[in-house]
Amino acid sequence: MIVLDTHALLWWTLDPSQLSRKAKSTCSPIEEQGAYISSISIWELGVKIRNKKLDIGMSIREYAEKIRRLGSIEIVPVTESIWIRNLELEWDHRDPADRTIVATALTLDLPILSKDKIIRTFKGVKSIW
Repeated sequence: MIVLDTHALLWWTLDPSQLSRKAKSTCSPIEEQGAYISSISIWELGVKIRNKKLDIGMSIREYAEKIRRLGSIEIVPVTESIWIRNLELEWDHRDPADRTIVATALTLDLPILSKDKIIRTFKGVKSIW
């Protein structure tokens, strides 16, 4: 099991050619074994769509419904404990979405699938790309 970073989720669902070979291999059992995303990924994509920095050919509401219909991705709500974990990270990175995704992975004790070099260099969580 893994936690998908926002771009990994987007690429896995809409453009798998963007995934590295290792990322594709890691994603191959998702349909049978499942995976997790932080609900902040839905927010992050929605902001980019609203600000016209991303066009995925559907609204964020439609995309979120598509994720739910897959049945293999669990959307993890950002709970009080995840927010606290986010705040307690000994990490100078200021991006709230990245911090929340890392806090979610730590809370679930799972690696993150991410191309993001900043996330991948954070020593507190295992990352795959």
